[in-house]
Amino acid sequence: MAVGVLALQGSFNEHMAALRRLGVTGVEVRKPSQLESIEALIIPGGESTTMAKLANYHNLFPALRNFVNSGKPVWGTCAGLIFLANKATGQKLGGQELIGGLDCTVHRNFFGSQVQSFETELAVPKLAEQEGGSDRCRGVFIRAPAILKAGPDVEVLADYTIPLDKLGTVASDSEAKAITESLGKVIVAVRQRNILGTAFHPELTSDIRCRHSYFLKMRKASDETNLLCLDLSNQNSYYHIGRRPSDLPIFE
Repeated sequence: MAVGVLALQGSFNEHMAALRRLGVTGVEVRKPSQLESIEALIIPGGESTTMAKLANYHNLFPALRNFVNSGKPVWGTCAGLIFLANKATGQKLGGQELIGGLDCTVHRNFFGSQVQSFETELAVPKLAEQEGGSDRCRGVFIRAPAILKAGPDVEVLADYTIPLDKLGTVASDSEAKAITESLGKVIVAVRQRNILGTAFHPELTSDIRCRHSYFLKMRKASDETNLLCLDLSNQNSYYHIGRRPSDLPIFE
């Protein structure tokens, strides 16, 4: 399987490194034609507005939408999650173009600026029920978005309860404020058919369950094709990316 990583801006090097660690062929995608040779696609974290401008410049949006609609696996992390959402709020003046396909409303930079970035343990009971292992997963949130609403066909994999001392730092527009005050939590990981979305950065952790191996497992269900299967079976590997100077250390 050749897996593409949208390499316009952001943390595409870290995703490529994780794929190399698993022995998977990674393709840095910058042109529409490169999408024709891959079987899955990762849209990394970064600066979503900049990524959208570069995608427009390279005329990538039509090809990206066709890829998502083809049923092949697509995974968006952080800014990639924003790209895949049908609706995004909290955007810069003028907004940005989205790929869409994921029936969610995502709030850009929900958790605040760079200095509000944080790490936390997330409960992922559905993953543990399906494959076994611990029901905890490390989440690295860097200037992160959050999912405010999810459609009926979207499976929620993880949510995050906002501590009282953080309520004053998260997004304060009327829609986001109403949701966070009424629920006290937001959604941070979802799956809808062939689309996986995470508000955090699994590529920066050493937990194999939360990294790329689960994205690479696919199976056919009776009423769906190309359904992502989250594989927790191999837990003895650490993310060690060799000698490239652009690779970052990870949380262990």
